[in-house]
Amino acid sequence: MTVLSKASLFDPELVTDLVNKVKGKSSLAILTQQTPVPFNGSKEFTFSMDQDIDIVAENGKKTHGGIAIAPVTIVPIKVEYGARVSEEFMFASDERKIEILKAFNEGYALKLARGIDLMAFHGINPRTKTASTIIGDNSFDGKVTQMVDFDKTNPDANIEAAVGMIQGSEGTVTGMAMDPVMSAALAAMRTRDDARVFPELAWGANPGSINGLTADINNTVSGGGDDLVIVGDFANMFKWGYAKEIPLEVIPYGDPDNSGEDLKGHNQVYLRSETFIGWGIMDSTQFSRVIKPKVEA
Repeated sequence: MTVLSKASLFDPELVTDLVNKVKGKSSLAILTQQTPVPFNGSKEFTFSMDQDIDIVAENGKKTHGGIAIAPVTIVPIKVEYGARVSEEFMFASDERKIEILKAFNEGYALKLARGIDLMAFHGINPRTKTASTIIGDNSFDGKVTQMVDFDKTNPDANIEAAVGMIQGSEGTVTGMAMDPVMSAALAAMRTRDDARVFPELAWGANPGSINGLTADINNTVSGGGDDLVIVGDFANMFKWGYAKEIPLEVIPYGDPDNSGEDLKGHNQVYLRSETFIGWGIMDSTQFSRVIKPKVEA
């Protein structure tokens, strides 16, 4: 079966709107800075300097401080989302088409934001919720081995222990992604006088920071794994980005989603968009996770 298609690109305004919506819904987009990723990938270099700076006296001898270079390759992967809309789209005025595209753009942004988290946190295909061979171990679940078992009687201590693991290796903590289960556990904590320890988390609130630490509460943290908290140096040790050209395909014929229903026979057209996204964890020791304890068989 031949599927005719008409390909174009989202205009810059829609791309900007898409990215802004993603930034508001993805924990990783909130906690990190994204940079454009070329289609053929990029390499990020981190330098490990073992010694502190050295004072050199006049005419004194200089000594070697030591350095190691650890490149991380960021290769973008392609993700797609498609949806059927009424055939009216093909005959609508330009104003009406823009309205439909904006609605599609808004829905796609929500799915893209959630997908970025699920892929980079857990290494899964967002649609199937199964491990992706394309992603491999390029995820927090795949690379971050510093873990703390969740204890609901003292969730604050769990996070302190996770932070301590990073600081113990002279790392920096810049942000935290938290599942609503952990947020609810913290919100339930009371002092001896029955005052809330974390009043900013009451009633499912997402305040943006907790104890001065940038934080985001999102069910994507546990969406494909056992994580309840991921904490670490998101500002410097995690990089992500997307290729700016985002194609939009309008398919008027055939069965492009393999649903068994012909588009023309149901007075529909199919909108499909694709995005190239890449990410990399520069140093996994700069992150730690609070996880659900494994249940003994």
